[in-house]
Amino acid sequence: MAGKVIILCAPSGSGKTTLAKHLLSIKELDLKFSVSATTRKKRDGETDGLDYNFLSIDEFKNRIHNNEFVEYEEVYDNIFYGTLKSEIESLITNHNIIFDVDVVGALSLKQYFSSNSLTVFINPPSIDELENRLRRRKNNSEEDLKERLDKAEKEMEMKDKFDQIIINNDLNKSKDEILSVVKGFLNK
Repeated sequence: MAGKVIILCAPSGSGKTTLAKHLLSIKELDLKFSVSATTRKKRDGETDGLDYNFLSIDEFKNRIHNNEFVEYEEVYDNIFYGTLKSEIESLITNHNIIFDVDVVGALSLKQYFSSNSLTVFINPPSIDELENRLRRRKNNSEEDLKERLDKAEKEMEMKDKFDQIIINNDLNKSKDEILSVVKGFLNK
């Protein structure tokens, strides 16, 4: 594999997608976004094939059966996320790839790509701040919110398994910090 792999991970609402988009905007990094597959409903403003590959549950399970995923997980009840082999094979030959995934996906990808990868955990400043960010999204029921916060606490317990940890308290500082970390890794 010619390219290097950047794996961003964070609890929902921690800012990983914002930081991923920042890195993707910097042309000199030659990063391409690995579009994950999911069975969750599309949110306002999302585009199939650009933000996610939106699949039906049956289609996702069929692709699991056909061994088409590098990694996948049922993150919430009947809500699957995964990385299709075809997605990364088309990118890695000529580019560096950036992933925006959960903890299980990140650790699976780290194992798959080995020393060719950098894992970065984006940590919220606190669980209370994370709850505030999720509430501001206004697209979660109380039940969804509780489920996401419970999952976030479990994910935050695993942050020490990552190569780098960035506390996203100030977005501009976090952008500078992640850029520095990624440049250092890509220039090795």
